[in-house]
Amino acid sequence: MTPISFSPWDMFLNAGSVVRGVMVLLAVASLLSWTILIAKSVELVRVRLALSRAERVLGEANTLNLGEEWTRDRGGIAHRLVMAAEAEREQSQDIPDDREGLKERIVLHLERLEAAEGRRLMRGTGLLATIGATSPFVGLFGTVWGIMTSFTGIAASKATSLAVVAPGIAEALLATALGLVAAIPAVVIYNHLARQSAACRAQVADLTSLVMRLVSRDLGRMQVPTTSGQIVRLGTTRDARTAGGE
Repeated sequence: MTPISFSPWDMFLNAGSVVRGVMVLLAVASLLSWTILIAKSVELVRVRLALSRAERVLGEANTLNLGEEWTRDRGGIAHRLVMAAEAEREQSQDIPDDREGLKERIVLHLERLEAAEGRRLMRGTGLLATIGATSPFVGLFGTVWGIMTSFTGIAASKATSLAVVAPGIAEALLATALGLVAAIPAVVIYNHLARQSAACRAQVADLTSLVMRLVSRDLGRMQVPTTSGQIVRLGTTRDARTAGGE
């Protein structure tokens, strides 16, 4: 009697077509999980470094125009936030004495950009949640199908020996094991990337606060008293210095 090999590879080769297809599907799902981990980890590290540099730049800027100039070459979410504030300020120039309304409109625009950036940071992680939730059931389906096939073969051959049914059951149970191998890392990776994305979103929120601080400063400079006691409306810091010297 030829000894039966119970190595995972041999069990995969000896399994039925349905069980074998389930195993291949689970192996691909596991490979996708690790690929997403590597790709998203590299992406999030780069994003966090860029956000940290942008925080330093906006923290040192004294006006919104200066912040736009310093973030222009870097691009990214920091420059988009500054440009959104600049655009709203330019579009509201025909509304006099509306500082609070201008702030509210800028905040609403920045919140939309912040939410969009948060969705972008989480892009691709939904597949991990799907793999983590469905892989055990896919593996269980392969196991049930393999055991059903084994018992059908036993009934057809009218053999009652455990040695006849054991290989088929072992091959079927391998599908369940592969389901767990695919699901457990996917859940762990998803939670890890969710924490990293949350840290990046917190940095984006800090950038929003810095932009609003620059907006508040510029709005405070929009009215400065001249030497004659008149109030002059100003749009930029450069105009404020010019008017102050007149």
